[in-house]
Amino acid sequence: MLKIDDITYSVEGRPLIENASAVIPEGHKVGLVGRNGTGKTTLFRLIRGELTLETGSISVPRGAKIGGVAQEAPASDVSLIDTVLAADTERAALLAEQTEDATRIADIQTRLADIDAWSAEARAASILKGLGFDDPDHARPCSDFSGGWRMRVALAAVLFAQPDLLLLDEPTNYLDLEGALWLESYLARYPHTVIVISHDRGLLNRAVGAILHLEDRKLTFYRGPYDTFAATRAARVAAADAENRKAEARRAHLQSYVDRFRYKADKAKQAQSRIKMIEKMSFAATPQEAALRKFTFPEPEELSPPIVNMETTSVGYNGTPVLTGLTLRIDQDDRIALLGKNGEGKSTLSKLIAGRLAPLDGRLHAATKLRVGYFAQHQMDELYPDETPIDHLRRLRPGETPGQLRARLSGFGLMAEQAETIVARLSGGQKARLTLLIATIDAPHLLILDEPTNHLDIESREALVEALTGYSGAVVLVSHDMHLLSLVADRLWLVKGGRVQPFDEDLEAYRKLLLSSDAPAKTAKPAPKPKRATRDEILSLRSDVRKCEARVQKLDEMRDKLAKKLAHPDLYEPGKAGEIEVWQKKYAEVMEGLDRAEALWIAAQEKLEKAER
Repeated sequence: MLKIDDITYSVEGRPLIENASAVIPEGHKVGLVGRNGTGKTTLFRLIRGELTLETGSISVPRGAKIGGVAQEAPASDVSLIDTVLAADTERAALLAEQTEDATRIADIQTRLADIDAWSAEARAASILKGLGFDDPDHARPCSDFSGGWRMRVALAAVLFAQPDLLLLDEPTNYLDLEGALWLESYLARYPHTVIVISHDRGLLNRAVGAILHLEDRKLTFYRGPYDTFAATRAARVAAADAENRKAEARRAHLQSYVDRFRYKADKAKQAQSRIKMIEKMSFAATPQEAALRKFTFPEPEELSPPIVNMETTSVGYNGTPVLTGLTLRIDQDDRIALLGKNGEGKSTLSKLIAGRLAPLDGRLHAATKLRVGYFAQHQMDELYPDETPIDHLRRLRPGETPGQLRARLSGFGLMAEQAETIVARLSGGQKARLTLLIATIDAPHLLILDEPTNHLDIESREALVEALTGYSGAVVLVSHDMHLLSLVADRLWLVKGGRVQPFDEDLEAYRKLLLSSDAPAKTAKPAPKPKRATRDEILSLRSDVRKCEARVQKLDEMRDKLAKKLAHPDLYEPGKAGEIEVWQKKYAEVMEGLDRAEALWIAAQEKLEKAER
């Protein structure tokens, strides 16, 4: 259990968290939400003990391990699989320990068996694969990968280590849709406590069972996923507003009396009494609402369809195609989401559509007057860090007045204070807003957005949805945010195996497809009505269950015998290294066989139960 008791913490004299308390029960999966800048990451640092509290306390069970992705994995020569394996420090220390004490060696082997050390490599490989690394990648050094991919390695390492309290700060920001969906599923099954900072509504609805809200410097714990929290909070806001309207009407009535009679001698006493009543009036505390954060996209003129048309087009780099046989069409009213794992070519296709890559083969026709707006995460790095947002717009619109430039900025939620702040000091969300403004400033007919919601809080994501819904140009989206895709996209293109094909089912079907297998989605046929099993069939199934049960029991006995053998000090006498390796291999084989036998036993029981219904 994590207990946060009456904590206060200030930054440069400004209270960020004040007299806040919360209790997170053991094993709960909790989403930590709140507007950008409210102190969510700071709270994580306080929990880890990296910052000192002014008042209050934070306690976790004695000996509990706290883990999180504090920074990216280093660009070292260590392979991905070894980097992940090293995260289990107990296993690594046991394997590295050198001793000639036979009793100690036996203890080490017993502990390695207890923590399932022999299956560690398979578990690490499974996590890496879920986060987008192919099998050949596992042996490559970390230095072969970019910073974003090394962040995935760091995430894989902390998931493999399985700390008792897992703290994740926006983990989907460096994942694609496929990786984000895998992580949702993994976190839902995680055996210990998880607190995740996220603005991804899909993750907050599917992977967590409670919401911890940081607002007005206080913490409030809500049971249920994000949508339940949002509905509960909206009801609380509405109730507080209703109470305040009543109080305001009462105050106005009293103030009216005071204004009329406070200077009349025969009414002065009554007026003074009402003044005191006004001073004592209290209003219901309403949650601090985000300022209006809408996006204002300029409207393009209408072009004749199609605005982009491809016929058997190929595209790639240095003459080597990445995508071939592209026969695609985009109209100005299209809303297209690109699906597919990282490395399949979504960004390559985006660059082709945007005119940043020329086709290697085939035909691509774009409307003569077509204007394309392009937003990608790397473009945020191309902003001038020592210049202000006003400076950026002045370069693009030298003929406009400062007032006109400020109006453009305010239309993207960048108010007077941010307009004069150098980019280096802007938050990630403010940089994203500036980049979006630059991408749309020419009223593009086609807007290509590659992960536009990274660094945007939930209110800003909702504002982006509204802006895209009302936008009259075409939209091509690449995003891990299922909520955004489901509300904006009406066409799905699957980028896979060097091809781009329409995906005719919906996003939920794609999510289920990813979590089940990599096989192509097929329309499911109605299952035939099951026939009632005969007596002979039931007897046969019962026999199968008994056989499976007997095999599990036999393998269980073999495992116990091998464990005793491996724990015996005599095995670790000098000169028996080869014998130890043989017994360890036998133990691993029996454990693998036991896993298979248990799976067959469960399957046989399920068949029997189904037949007996």
